[in-house]
Amino acid sequence: MHRIEAAIEKAVRYRPHGIFISETFEQARQQARDAIERGVTPFPVAIKDCFLTANTSTTCASQMLDNYTPPVNATIVDRIIANGGCVIGKTNLDEFCMGTSSALGHFGPVKSAVAEITSDDWLIPGGSSGGSAVAIQTGIVDLALGSDTGGSTRNPAAFNGVFGFKPTYGVLSRHGLIPLVNSLDAPSIFARSAEKCWEFLELSKGIDSADSTSIDLPELPRIETVKGLKVGVPLEYHNECLSEEAWKHWNRVVNFLKKEGASIQLLSLPTTRFSLACYSVIAAADVASNMARYDSVAYGHRSAKDNNTHELYASSRSESLNDVVRRRIFAGNYFLMKQYRKKYLEKALKIRRIINDELLNAFKDVDIIVTPTATGTAPKYSELRGTLFSKEDDDDYFTQAANLAGIPSISVPVGACEDGLPIGVQLMANRLKDRTLCDVAHILGNR
Repeated sequence: MHRIEAAIEKAVRYRPHGIFISETFEQARQQARDAIERGVTPFPVAIKDCFLTANTSTTCASQMLDNYTPPVNATIVDRIIANGGCVIGKTNLDEFCMGTSSALGHFGPVKSAVAEITSDDWLIPGGSSGGSAVAIQTGIVDLALGSDTGGSTRNPAAFNGVFGFKPTYGVLSRHGLIPLVNSLDAPSIFARSAEKCWEFLELSKGIDSADSTSIDLPELPRIETVKGLKVGVPLEYHNECLSEEAWKHWNRVVNFLKKEGASIQLLSLPTTRFSLACYSVIAAADVASNMARYDSVAYGHRSAKDNNTHELYASSRSESLNDVVRRRIFAGNYFLMKQYRKKYLEKALKIRRIINDELLNAFKDVDIIVTPTATGTAPKYSELRGTLFSKEDDDDYFTQAANLAGIPSISVPVGACEDGLPIGVQLMANRLKDRTLCDVAHILGNR
């Protein structure tokens, strides 16, 4: 119980950072008592507020779901609680997971704790799982659950100096995760070490009859050394957006692996440069489809302007969804129109297949691929606000390919830049090589 009370105390102390949308302190205390009765050690966890939690609101940081309380837990939430997890609260995010700043939610922004905040400016924590990342960075919880569609776990992990692990698609059940892009979404893990990432994967993985995409993870031997490991370095990831500091840390990590006995191989992944455009089209199409359920009839925000059904739908969605969400819905409906589907969506799906094939072919020659996680360190809110958050897309370049191919990926904190802010590198491995990925991340994290 002491660990749970300490977590609650820290959660209260860090309230100015906007980490949690809802605090579930009494529920966490009861879960701790239940765990002790079962002979299980309780530990504090935070759950991104896009996972269903019974008897606790699930909002996706949107006015649309402001008062929604689901009747069931997501499968992964049930598994975490069964193994001693005590949910301290539901963490803040970009509305419906659409963004990489965690500043675009209905309940206010998340503010990173790696630097002091002022009344009008702060460091962006990354997103969309920014609240979960900061919950780990501040030491409130041992495990924070995020979701990752194009980098939403790895990006904030890098900005906050923690580990962010996106497993192979299907290893963690998506049942009860409110979908953004069905074929790309992956429940993901934030922790203070790669060992903890693996430990939390172990207690929550497994086939779920409610998720037809769930798969088993095979047993693999542990890697104690990188000697003999074949490491790929893709040339296309050294692009015009990459900062000098990010390049130096990426290069330093590669040199460390080489010094420890790994063989380094330069790779070419030429289609990577199209990953952002590919992702944007596929994501928008899925967003338009998935967001259609929010019609304000069965649940969700309902406008007072409801003289007819059309007015009810239009007014409710316009009032409760932010500009980013509405733009993606508009774009998705455009790409799904008969006259544009072949021109855009079908071509994007073909590009996705090429990106997938390039990565899988690369893993015939290498065991691990090392890249930057982001262009550099966390920007200030004022810097992104001045560009209407258009610079967010630059960081997506490095992370989206792993989602398009469904492969495991992890962001590893590798030090601080000259400004003192943390920076990370990304490791990618072939499908179902999650054990290998975490082992190499562990070695890097303890170098």
